[in-house]
Amino acid sequence: IEVGNIFHFGQKYSKPMNAAITNEKGKNLPVFMGSYGVGVSRLVGGIIEANHDENGIIWPKEVSPFMCSLINLNSDSLKCLEVSNRIYNYCIEKNIDVLFDDTKESIGSKLATADLIGFPYQIIIGPKGLKNDSFEIKTRNTNEIINLSLNEIFNFINENMV
Repeated sequence: IEVGNIFHFGQKYSKPMNAAITNEKGKNLPVFMGSYGVGVSRLVGGIIEANHDENGIIWPKEVSPFMCSLINLNSDSLKCLEVSNRIYNYCIEKNIDVLFDDTKESIGSKLATADLIGFPYQIIIGPKGLKNDSFEIKTRNTNEIINLSLNEIFNFINENMV
């Protein structure tokens, strides 16, 4: 994948613009021009090509558009919404970019979408976790899932996302 390029224009543009330099003999000469650049969209394509699996993108933390997906598995539950909002607001206070999925999609659809877009971490809030104060955090690049209490989630955020 070509992510950068260099173009040599010669004097094609410098002559019509009268862009010149004075050489060591005092003679004005049109400059030789060129350009170089990195194509941002090509760079994104290269990152995705190098960092994916069968489920979708695996964004490296350094360039991920968001640090985590916050997934509320039951958008109709006020308690799930309350816990999700606490985590979301905490992330915002810490300047962590978080994508909050509070859609009314099925659980499977939400989890598949989170894998597809591939942010480094997924914080999963659901009714089972509320009962046990045990919520899931998934690390996308390893697909490892750990269970943490709400307080441990805040510690995890501080240690891994800040």
